[in-house]
Amino acid sequence: MSLHNATGGALPEKSVLSRSIGVALGALPLAAFIGLPGAAHAQQGDAPVQRVEITGSSIKRIDAETALPVQVIRREDIDKSGVTTAAELLKNISANTAPLSDGASITDGTSGQRGFNGANLRGIGVSSTLVLLNGRRLANFASPGDNAGVDLNNIPAGAVQRVEVLKDGASAIYGTDAIGGVINFITRKDYTGVDLNASMAGTQHGGADKRTASISAGYGSLTDDRFNVFGVLDVQQLGALRSSQRDFIRERPLAANLPALMSSNTYPANIDISSAQRAALIRAGLLPAGSTASRVNPSAPGCAPPATVYAPSGPGGKAGCSYDYMEDTELYPEASKIGFVGRATFQVNSDTQLFAELVQSQAESRYVLSPNPQRIRNLPVGILPAAYRAALTGAGLPATFSGVRYRMTEAGNRTNEVTSDAQRLVLGATGAAAGWDYDVGLSRAQNKAVDHYVDGYVLYDKFDAAVRAGTVNPFGPSTQAGRDLIDSIKVNDAARRSKGVSTALDGKMSRPLMALAGGDLAVALGAELRREHMTFAPSALLLSNNIAGDRDSGLAAGSTTDLKATDDRRRVASVYGELNAPLSKTLEVQVALRHDRYSEVGSTTNPKLGVRWQPVQQLVLRGSAGTGFRAPSLSDLKRPTTYGSASSFLTDPQCVNSGLDSIDGCTDQWPVERRSNPDLKPEKSRQFSLGAVWEATRQLTLTADYWNIRKSDVISTLGEQIIVDNPSKYNGKYIQRDADGFITNILLRKENQGKLNTSGLDLGYDYKGAATDYGRFSSNLSGTVILKYDRQFGPLEATRSNLGLFLNDQVIQRWRHRISFGWDQGPYSLTLANQFSSGYTDQNTTYDPSADKLLPARRVKAYSLWDLTGSWAISKQLKLRAGVLNLADTAPPYSNQAYYFLAGYDPTYTDPRGRSAFASVSYAFR
Repeated sequence: MSLHNATGGALPEKSVLSRSIGVALGALPLAAFIGLPGAAHAQQGDAPVQRVEITGSSIKRIDAETALPVQVIRREDIDKSGVTTAAELLKNISANTAPLSDGASITDGTSGQRGFNGANLRGIGVSSTLVLLNGRRLANFASPGDNAGVDLNNIPAGAVQRVEVLKDGASAIYGTDAIGGVINFITRKDYTGVDLNASMAGTQHGGADKRTASISAGYGSLTDDRFNVFGVLDVQQLGALRSSQRDFIRERPLAANLPALMSSNTYPANIDISSAQRAALIRAGLLPAGSTASRVNPSAPGCAPPATVYAPSGPGGKAGCSYDYMEDTELYPEASKIGFVGRATFQVNSDTQLFAELVQSQAESRYVLSPNPQRIRNLPVGILPAAYRAALTGAGLPATFSGVRYRMTEAGNRTNEVTSDAQRLVLGATGAAAGWDYDVGLSRAQNKAVDHYVDGYVLYDKFDAAVRAGTVNPFGPSTQAGRDLIDSIKVNDAARRSKGVSTALDGKMSRPLMALAGGDLAVALGAELRREHMTFAPSALLLSNNIAGDRDSGLAAGSTTDLKATDDRRRVASVYGELNAPLSKTLEVQVALRHDRYSEVGSTTNPKLGVRWQPVQQLVLRGSAGTGFRAPSLSDLKRPTTYGSASSFLTDPQCVNSGLDSIDGCTDQWPVERRSNPDLKPEKSRQFSLGAVWEATRQLTLTADYWNIRKSDVISTLGEQIIVDNPSKYNGKYIQRDADGFITNILLRKENQGKLNTSGLDLGYDYKGAATDYGRFSSNLSGTVILKYDRQFGPLEATRSNLGLFLNDQVIQRWRHRISFGWDQGPYSLTLANQFSSGYTDQNTTYDPSADKLLPARRVKAYSLWDLTGSWAISKQLKLRAGVLNLADTAPPYSNQAYYFLAGYDPTYTDPRGRSAFASVSYAFR
């Protein structure tokens, strides 16, 4: 069947594949299919050919091919991959580089965004990727922190019918956050019947099990009943994964591989002593003659494995113990997710629909880390074990010792329950009037985040007093009275409560203006008014600076810190327009322009130009150019000051080079203070792309798209590694030291740091073979090769390449892909898929304490996972699906990276679960 445009000219027939190459310049809500007055008609009969918006354009069109590629992931593709959450799904997208995952989120610690999962298109920042649901914004994760974006935990994945990924900047249509691109999760718009789905999954080595269930139900025909109501309920339960359940953790002990990342805070506790006390211990035979140890542990060398171990090269030294926290933590959190999407649509007349849409979700994640480390200074000798107490009591010896480095094992593992609640209500109308297509909506989106301390934290002042009194024994099991006291002072407190609300009124209209040689010249106009409101409420206990493990250690318990409750809001007004001009039957031009005004940031105007040329039926050439922006978030501008520690252990080169101490003494998780900045400017970008789609045969289509993004005034902190490595630049400004020269504080302040330039190629093919006696074979590839990724971390820093190298906080792999091979015959189907990330140069910023120099340079191996899934459609109503993920049981490749809490591998792109199997069943009542 050929199609005719409004002027009567025939358009070449497109294959199913080429019609799927959707693209765009940026879209608001993905509208339901609505016919336009005067729209094209098919040759056969008088049924109108419906026009539809594609993610990336506000203009409805018949032909979905425009200027830039949109990657479309259908429900069938999601089911075949075996994933059940939005975060898992987006890991399969090659353009999603260095995303914020659970493994990385654990590292966030006390800076406020533990539990946040975010997408990161092109690797230019979670805050530069816009995530939509049905074409409209959701509220960002409310807890203030370094990233601003939608929490993927709040996307009800079971309700998603397809995902459209616009892999190009779209600020000219969507406004802020869209520099890296747009991810649009799309649910059904109407539905009749009932669908039931359930699945179970388990791992070969235990832990990280999964159970899911969903129900979809709808009633009413828009044609016959003039209404439709439907809803989807999605429930998921995910099990925790402990480090002790994975062999690759045991095979990579920090003592042998990364001793500098071990902790001197152990259970039983290490004891810090003076030189006079060391001499007394030597005289008593508790230390060998000639010992130079300033740290000892009565339990050494036996210590208390597997976490507290004897490691002479570790921070405990030859006379103490060192703590391998990777032996006593969780790699993957226990979580429960429940999501609901409901929609009611009313057909008022042939030209008007009214609708109401509700999204409600809750994600609860339980993060369990190693027990709390505590350093308690200037303690009485009388609390020491008997032999040490006797040796250190006598004439000329002090009545106190320097202190203990203690791991609060008796208080339990640090455990936080993070709850992220999201809601969005949209009331709107779509239709046609006076020759214009229109879509208007009033929406209110909300996110509430609560970080609840449930175990492993205690009241600092009472714990400190109990250790000094000898009630709590740091050197072994406490008495029943000591354990009872610890239980009585445990913290169970919702320490941080945050809420973000975005209220918006948006509208747009589009229509054809006149006939051109290639079709109608079409225009779209739109506007949006949005109000953002964010509140942060720390608990009274958190404000008291009295939670051991979450306090400013430089101040006494009960002292006032800079942490405070906040209540911030701003207004955003936007207008935009778009033109689509088919100048000929082969050449089409798209132009878009948007103006945004922020009440506290100022205004910005961003254009976009797109061109599509189809010289022959089998070939489409396309390109675009434009500018983008990201306004600083309210968190960037006004987040409260937070106190914590560096992400990992950092060695201070000034301390080492000046001979102030050894590598051991100069390496620590230094105190960190995180601050916002009310004087930030918006980030800006210039970007362009060029691409081609070639339909080589009716079965095979090839795609290639070059993209280039230049970002300026990047909003970020300088980075703790960059700061510590350059004391001559940053002493006094970002590094604070005590009188002896030791670091006492690192200041991480949001600033417009510098530039980021990146470019690359998206490559792909899609093959769908003809039916044969042996079935139908298919294959698909979506890959990204990065050609350039240069970062300037601050105005005093030179531009450095992050390509194929772990630098500061992330790695940018040169090549990532997902390739699948499919077979279908009748009711049966099989899919073999591979997810691949290329190797890279490791971080290598960690010192070897024994050699007193950096670890040797090394490369991290490539990471390749194979999955096999299959399905059996027993009937039209009943379908079974099963599969094995990570067929080869491939462990994450070893890495020296020292930025993330989870050490020995990079948790941002790898999966520690290993081989797993799943089975699912679905049944439809229709």
